[in-house]
Amino acid sequence: MTKRASGPFDVKLTPMAPEADAVEAAPGRMMLDKRFHGGLDATSQGQMLAVRTPVEGSAGYVAMERVSGTLDGRAGTFALQHFGVMTRGAPHLVISVVPDSGTGGLTGLAGSMTIDIAPGGKHSYDFQYTLPEAP
Repeated sequence: MTKRASGPFDVKLTPMAPEADAVEAAPGRMMLDKRFHGGLDATSQGQMLAVRTPVEGSAGYVAMERVSGTLDGRAGTFALQHFGVMTRGAPHLVISVVPDSGTGGLTGLAGSMTIDIAPGGKHSYDFQYTLPEAP
């Protein structure tokens, strides 16, 4: 049975130095530091690579993050993989649980997440997931 968790989250993006010998047009790198509230009570750390284009509103990013906390009252960790593209202002974002990345009480977790950024920058998430019954 698919379950759902939602709520706000805080995110801090910290620019990272380019890799040694990176070309000028190399992707930008950022550290992610998040705090989820609501049905997912957790923190996460990760990294993002992003590229902007000369066309206003067009860009792409990928990110990986490790989440640690509780979901549905069960403690553990899992990984999220992001794939985002914006085409002249039209966004397309896929955030998925990395298969078999769940540990502890989150072993067997699968699912996907959407995020919403409201005017003013407030972030929220909607996480649809499946989780095997607790042993």
